[in-house]
Amino acid sequence: MKEHAYEINLEWTGNTGAGTSGYRTYKRNYLVSGNGKAMQIPGSSDPAFLGDATRFNPEDLLVSALSACHMLWYLHLCAVNKVVVTACSDKATGLMEEAENGSGKFKEVVLNPVVTVADETMRATAATLHEEANKMCFIANSCNFKVSHNATTLVSSDQKS
Repeated sequence: MKEHAYEINLEWTGNTGAGTSGYRTYKRNYLVSGNGKAMQIPGSSDPAFLGDATRFNPEDLLVSALSACHMLWYLHLCAVNKVVVTACSDKATGLMEEAENGSGKFKEVVLNPVVTVADETMRATAATLHEEANKMCFIANSCNFKVSHNATTLVSSDQKS
């Protein structure tokens, strides 16, 4: 079995001068970067936990990782099955529950991909490939919660009306 290693750099940027001397004295801001990556991702905690709502929080990044992994597998499967995708987007949602002690866990993530295919004859195959993509996604296979999808498949000719 092949192994693949990943390395990400995380730097806390929320020291306002007093460090973590008190729970409300520091910001939850951080930067995610990687060697050779084109940009940094500004992060923070969820606003419910004193984070900056204008930055991505770890929960956002988990949901986006699941969405991206599904999409990339889906596009691969479409290509090898002769389904021509001309557009693909997703509005993924995640539901996390917080325990009384402040810890939490995700209950589910729902992917809502909207895919446009080139021809009506491709619609049925395109719709069925989401199940296969869900089974192949590395990130979804690593989760201990349900990852499901509600896919919509459109045809390019439908878009011209």
